[in-house]
Amino acid sequence: MSVPKIFLKPGKEQSLRRYHPWVFSGAILKVDGQAHNGDIVEVVDSNGKYLATGHCSEGSIAVRIFSFNGYDDPAKFWKQKINDAYQLRRQLGFTDNPETNIYRLVHAEGDGMPGMIIDIYGTTAVMQSHSVGMHEQRQIISEALREVYGDKLTAIFDRGAEKVSGKTEESQGGSYLFGSKANEICFEYGSRFKVDWETGQKTGYFIDQRENRKLLGEYSKGKKVLNTFCYTGGFSVHALQSGASLVHSLDSSQKALELATENVALNGFEGASHDVIKADAVEYMKNLKEDYDIIVLDPPAFAKHLSARHKAVQGYIRINEAAIRQIKPGGIIFTFSCSQVIDKKLFHDSVMAAGINARRQMRILHQLHQPADHPISIFHPEGEYLKGLVVQVM
Repeated sequence: MSVPKIFLKPGKEQSLRRYHPWVFSGAILKVDGQAHNGDIVEVVDSNGKYLATGHCSEGSIAVRIFSFNGYDDPAKFWKQKINDAYQLRRQLGFTDNPETNIYRLVHAEGDGMPGMIIDIYGTTAVMQSHSVGMHEQRQIISEALREVYGDKLTAIFDRGAEKVSGKTEESQGGSYLFGSKANEICFEYGSRFKVDWETGQKTGYFIDQRENRKLLGEYSKGKKVLNTFCYTGGFSVHALQSGASLVHSLDSSQKALELATENVALNGFEGASHDVIKADAVEYMKNLKEDYDIIVLDPPAFAKHLSARHKAVQGYIRINEAAIRQIKPGGIIFTFSCSQVIDKKLFHDSVMAAGINARRQMRILHQLHQPADHPISIFHPEGEYLKGLVVQVM
């Protein structure tokens, strides 16, 4: 396969020799041929020796690498990628699990497919692209999914194009590449959820918090729980399933509150044990009316770029301080950051600063992160984006 070649400046090939999957624009010496956004390119060192194959991208990340061993037979190549990802999830116990049929099949760089997310909801696969190159492979990846899953898959929905600054008008909406919409109820550790993968946030559900929701349940029996930024009500459902005496789901979005209410009802918990609150989380926590035992802080990413990191840190300090000031002595806070540019230490320091400002003692009970179906390439530490702490406030 003849493709454009990207020559790197002398010495700039070292990151690829360490299998890091990104080539930055400043590392490029020259381009042999016409390379446009989304095109497949070969990356070579300054002497022309092959290093890797990837997709050309716009912005500071100029190439996203998907192979360090060539790329000759696209159908065979992508089927092998999908099969490798499937075999890991099978080993993790997800592919034939009636209690949990929501899981991530492909996690971008963690599965050697930068720019591609594939989530499984029952018998539906939902694809979301974060690069033009991966978006343009959607049909061949769809065919690979059908070959690997067989009749276990009844639909494949592609919605990720909305995240792509694409080449075509087609890259502006979602569509079914196979099958059609099914009103399927999905399961997470036995709890039932309705997932809106067509118009909901991300692919419809925040799968990465699955194990952390289960952990919350272990603390919730007989407790009063406030779940802020509740979205689908995942944390709320798990708390109620585990015997929480009271759960309040808070969000500024009416649509999110309606979805949380629907999922709570789907699990049989309508009535006095659950209520929704439409409010700004920080403002609401300034004067809590309930004596909560547990508060969940799971905000959207406060920073998606380095330029917003300082502002994000202030946001994490502000929201954690509000919770720390208000929670009862001995109370527990589940607090998270999904901002990739906020590393574990910076998030830890932000929560510590909030405790200092609130003048309360705290201790860490758990340090949390994304689950195994969201793997992190050891050569790409940037893939670790979810950080969490469970702290007890004295």
